[in-house]
Amino acid sequence: MSQQPTLLIGSTGLVGSHILSTLLSSSVPVTTISRRPPKTPGPTLTPIIESNTDLWTSSLSSLAPPPKTVISALGTTRTAAGGIANQWKIDHDLNVALARAAKDSGTKTFVFVSSGGTRGLFSNYVPYSKMKIGVEDTIKELGFEHAVILRPGLILGEREQARLGEGQAQGVVKAIGRWFGRGVVDRFAQEGEVIARAAVKAVEMIEGGRAPSKYWILEQNDIVRLGREEWKGETK
Repeated sequence: MSQQPTLLIGSTGLVGSHILSTLLSSSVPVTTISRRPPKTPGPTLTPIIESNTDLWTSSLSSLAPPPKTVISALGTTRTAAGGIANQWKIDHDLNVALARAAKDSGTKTFVFVSSGGTRGLFSNYVPYSKMKIGVEDTIKELGFEHAVILRPGLILGEREQARLGEGQAQGVVKAIGRWFGRGVVDRFAQEGEVIARAAVKAVEMIEGGRAPSKYWILEQNDIVRLGREEWKGETK
């Protein structure tokens, strides 16, 4: 991957923390913007700690040199945010503002970890889906040289703060895996580490001139393929 700086937003979450450790393991220069320090240290990491998310866009805009690639795994829940309106400010408004700031700063590639099922039949009536759709559409309209949208299913892994019902859901997924095999689980759920590797692999492919399109959507099967089956050093 290019040694030009990569900016990671959402580095303290389940997927974001795996993206960070994956980038750092390859000695990629990484800048993070977060409300608290990332859990993974590294000699190529430059963390920006800013508790006021309203200042994150100015933090991005002030980076010199500007990041060639911005990856956003930023997201929260309605419960953690204190209501749907506050969740919208993070999941939609802040991601949109960061994408626009990145474009204005000269960022070439923008990667966004969205969610599977957001383009379903009733998506326009579901607030969570509307948030993700709004961000995806904005990224496409901004016209980055390359943009990647990841749409994982149920995200598997341990979070610092458990989400309502997630533990039970993951228990069911593990049971399905034991009964029917990992291939069945892959159709609707992916490990946080696999999602992270797919994001990093996509950027590597872009920088190697192997991206299939300018605006690239990774559905769940694509995430499994890039993040596990084709991941360097891994076996199927």
